[in-house]
Amino acid sequence: MTDTDSLSEALKAISVSTELIEEELKPHLDKVLAALLEKKKDAAIDVAKSGILPILAQALQRKSSLSCQVALVVAEMAREAAVREPCIEAGLVKVLVPHLNSNNQELLLNSGRAIGRICFDNSYQQDQLVQSGVIPRLVSIMREYPDNDPLVNVCLLALCNLADMDSAREALAQLNVADVLIFQLKQAPDAERRHVILEILGSLGESDTLKLQFAELGVPEALSEMIRSLQGGSDPHDLCSIKIASNLMVSLLLGDSNCVKMLDLGVVPHILTLLEQHVDEGDVSVQHAGLSALRNLAIPATNKVRMLEDGVTDRIKTLLRSDMPPVQFKLLGTLRMMVDGHEEAALVLGRDADLLDRIMEWCEAKDHAGVRGEASRLLAALIRHSQNSEVVREVARANGIRHLISMASSEHVIMQNEALVALAIASAIDIESMKDPFREADLLPMLKKMLEDPVGAVEVKFSALGLICSLANSSVMKEELNSVNMKESISKLTDHSSSKLASQASSILTILSDTS
Repeated sequence: MTDTDSLSEALKAISVSTELIEEELKPHLDKVLAALLEKKKDAAIDVAKSGILPILAQALQRKSSLSCQVALVVAEMAREAAVREPCIEAGLVKVLVPHLNSNNQELLLNSGRAIGRICFDNSYQQDQLVQSGVIPRLVSIMREYPDNDPLVNVCLLALCNLADMDSAREALAQLNVADVLIFQLKQAPDAERRHVILEILGSLGESDTLKLQFAELGVPEALSEMIRSLQGGSDPHDLCSIKIASNLMVSLLLGDSNCVKMLDLGVVPHILTLLEQHVDEGDVSVQHAGLSALRNLAIPATNKVRMLEDGVTDRIKTLLRSDMPPVQFKLLGTLRMMVDGHEEAALVLGRDADLLDRIMEWCEAKDHAGVRGEASRLLAALIRHSQNSEVVREVARANGIRHLISMASSEHVIMQNEALVALAIASAIDIESMKDPFREADLLPMLKKMLEDPVGAVEVKFSALGLICSLANSSVMKEELNSVNMKESISKLTDHSSSKLASQASSILTILSDTS
């Protein structure tokens, strides 16, 4: 008898069985299972067409000694996508779910695999599973049998498939799932398992409730530990794990309280080590993620002080040699966040000649407008937040004033304002260093044009007036302002609809008209 005949005979015997006598069914089920395990062509489809699916459902519902074998038959069948819908129609999912409460680990494994395969990529069925309470059970199984590798894998894959659903996230928020996932992350035998767990954490981390739980229950520490253990290797799978974990840490860092907590956990040195390892010919996405993490960490004021004390600015400068625009862009943004509102950091960086020279190169990055813009913004930030004569002189020495003047005519209002405020501060501190760059760049005609622009933003005009006010305090610059008839442009603003702007214009007119 051929294998096909043997399968057909077994299917026929099962289909005519009315009593479901276990001793009679078992040998036939053995033949069906053998055909499925041997991957006989169309075996799964033949089983589905034979009409035995309702009988299998009945056998599972009875919770007999055959349940484990029947669940395995269904699991092997469901590898074939074409039979999944017939399995659902026969009610197999509904009768398999209660078996997840069994204490028989083999039955749990077979039932879990069967359910997972039948419901794969079927959002309606997945929603039904969540509604039936499967989420708490999956977590419980991993808690009860943490060392049963195949069983844990089935539960993790199921969570991975369900983690995008709001209903699943709500259920998991009640279960402190973080400790289970952390334990399994530490136990993960290979990169594939790590990636599944990281994918679950990433998906669940999109929920604000779970994100907070993860931060409080040690997920950042576990990610940091994982990154540390994988550092120094060249295995592409390990590098991929580091990249995913780095991105995940970035998302967990959003929110000030989490940022402070992450600094307390000591993650910064690990991130810096990771960045230093990848600076030459390294993984751009790892560097991007690491810098994003540092940038977010630098948002709270208390963190800026601690990061400066920890030598972050010195170590981060090793990345200046990077020739990759995405890394340059992120690095500039990170440094700008470091000095934002932090005078000491602005002083340290603003007096660093090597850093300023590199910033000048990036201010002229012809092929990357983003790098060009961020470099100019960092220059402006160094002056705005330090308000220091030494920093102003260093920026002037590096020929940076022309880049700030260019930034002042940007199409972005926020960049215009930052540049104009920086130039006003620099003029008030050291007008002598400013005179030549201002003349070379034709700054005064540019300011006049800004004031007269009928569609120009009020805040830009206000900042331009602030710069003019700084210039008017110098007798030489005051003469030059009058020589371009700046008073005429300013007088047109004295009846502006913005009372703040009108008042500022009137005050500066008085200064310019004063001949003493």
